[in-house]
This record gives sequence, structure tokens and C-alpha cells, in this order.
Amino acid sequence: MRPAQALIDLEALRHNYRLARRLGGGKALAVIKADAYGHGAVACARALEAEADGFGVACIEEALELRRAGITKPVLLLEGFFDAAELPLIVEHGLWTAVASQWQVDALAAFRTEAVLTVWLKLDSGMHRLGLSVEEFRAAHARLSALPQVGPMVLMSHFARADELDSARTQEQVDTFNRAVEGLAGETSLCNSPALLGWPQVRSDWVRPGLMLYGADPLYPQPSPHAAQLRPVMTLQSRVIAVREIGIGEPLGYGARFVAEKPTRVGVVAMGYADGYPQFAPNGTPVLIDGVPGRLIGRVSMDMLTVDLSDHPQAGLGSVVQLWGNAPTLSELAPRCNTSAYRLPCSLKRAEKIYL
Repeated sequence: MRPAQALIDLEALRHNYRLARRLGGGKALAVIKADAYGHGAVACARALEAEADGFGVACIEEALELRRAGITKPVLLLEGFFDAAELPLIVEHGLWTAVASQWQVDALAAFRTEAVLTVWLKLDSGMHRLGLSVEEFRAAHARLSALPQVGPMVLMSHFARADELDSARTQEQVDTFNRAVEGLAGETSLCNSPALLGWPQVRSDWVRPGLMLYGADPLYPQPSPHAAQLRPVMTLQSRVIAVREIGIGEPLGYGARFVAEKPTRVGVVAMGYADGYPQFAPNGTPVLIDGVPGRLIGRVSMDMLTVDLSDHPQAGLGSVVQLWGNAPTLSELAPRCNTSAYRLPCSLKRAEKIYL
């Protein structure tokens, strides 16, 4: 069997959820869209179901996967329904839905059911992606409140720049939200992961932790005492499958991006960009080799990458190479590779997931 593995620490996931809930001071919706950011949505939902207040997914397909797996806790469609034809499924499976566009308001008004739906009404407070304007939001709240098929609503918005602690945009969005919800009935939901970690003055009834659940720091490299408490959930590792010796001046791999300046002992590792490791990770990208800090050298190939074993006399065939986890962390690795901590685990394809 190919030795590429993603070890998923479910206790670390639970620890991070508890931290998010404690920081929020109320209820926490665990965001497990995109297959729980590559960690496995069903396994993560099962690990959290005993204590999570609910789950957030992107679409109905993700929600139905959870229901088929026996998950009974509330599941919110964060992007709402994409077609009115999905509304009967939302009722059948007891799903919650966001409402962020006028056509969705119209569809709910036209939908006839004896069920009472839980709606999260979304305001565009300044991100300008999904959501209703302040005037539309207040009108939609009045209209939906009068419908027998709509129960008490949660009033929500989403921050665009909460990961920038020196930006005024977050407070501007809070002010817009407060103006929009003044006098309206309903619980509120504002905080995403960076708001939870970096904006303690911003709180709401519901919080929506995503990236922080998986142990990555959305504020990196800005210091955050709360982010320091996060525990990495995924450890990506593989093994050395071949060892080579190259002399001074010898190139390594595609494009000769690495040329040996001294006799170099090279370990070939079964991990590449087809597995989800970043293709353009530069020379010197940190790894752990049998638990000892080391470095990547040469260009990452589709199925393989190469590491420098020159200072690792203990290492050889079968040595374990850790690509991310407690070291390097996703937050540290991502900027080196011109990508994001959000994308890296979502890119995983072939590494076998092992749940701990």
C-alpha cells in the first residue's frame, strides 16, 4: 500500500470546537463544508455530534450525506437552496436554510407546507458576496415573519476582513449589522474563526467556527493568545521509498531547481501534488524526518517529492516524513507555498485518512 497518510486527530477537533464555543459565549455551528475542509465530513460530524449545537454545510448534497450517515443534529445550508425544488427535501430532512437573496424570499413565500422552517436571514453588511441590503433585509424579515411556514429566524452576516486586525472594515460591518437588526426579533450570528480569535468585542448568539476547528490559525502571522491554544487535527505524512547520493553540481528533479552545492543524500518520498501537497513548495520548505526538522529540496512531482537527508544519518528507507501537522503547521506552510491554510487540506485526494 502507498504510504501517504492523513492522520485525523478527532480529540483535537473536539478540543478546538470547545475553544470556539467558549470564546463565543453562546452556541456554535461547526462548519464542515467541503468535506470538513478535507478532513472527512461524516467522521468529523460523528466526532462532534454529542456536543455540537449544529453543523454548517455549503449545499443540500453535503447535508444529505450527513443525514444518510445518521447525523440528526441541525444542519444549516450556508448558501441556502439553489432552486425552490429543494424546499421539499429541506422539510423532509429537517434542514435549516440561509436566505440571502430576494428570489429565495419569494420562493419561501410561495412554498406551501405544514412544516415550520428555520431560516437564517443573511445581511450583506459589506462583504458584497451573498446577502440582502439593509432595506431588503428588514423588509424580508417582516415578510417572512408573517408566514406560517417560517419560524423564529436567526439574523446573520459574514465578515470580509476579520483576519486583518488593523482593518476598520470589521467594525464598520458590525455597525451596519446592528443598524439592520435594531428592533427585529431573532438570534444573531456574526463570528467566523478570525472574529472569534481576534475580535473579542464582537460577539453574537451563534458563532460559526470553520478553519479554527481544524487547528489552523487564520490570523497567522499576527500573534493571538487564543490561536496558540488550537491543536492541529490533520498530520500529513508519508515514507522514504528510495535514497540517492548526488555530487557537487548535480541537479535534482524537474527543471534543475535544486543543484547540489555539496555531496547530498536525497530521500525520495511517496507524496506529490496529485496527493494535494503544494506543487510549488520552494527549496527549504520545512518537514520532519523521523521527528527531526528537515527540508524539502527540488521540485515537487505528481507522485513524489525529495528531501535532504544529508544531516539525517539515522534516516533511510521507510523513514517517516511529516509534511504538515504540529510542525510545520498549515498556517506556517501555506504562505511559503503561496497558498492558504484553507486550501491545503481541501486539496488532499489520495492520502489515506486514518482517524485517531
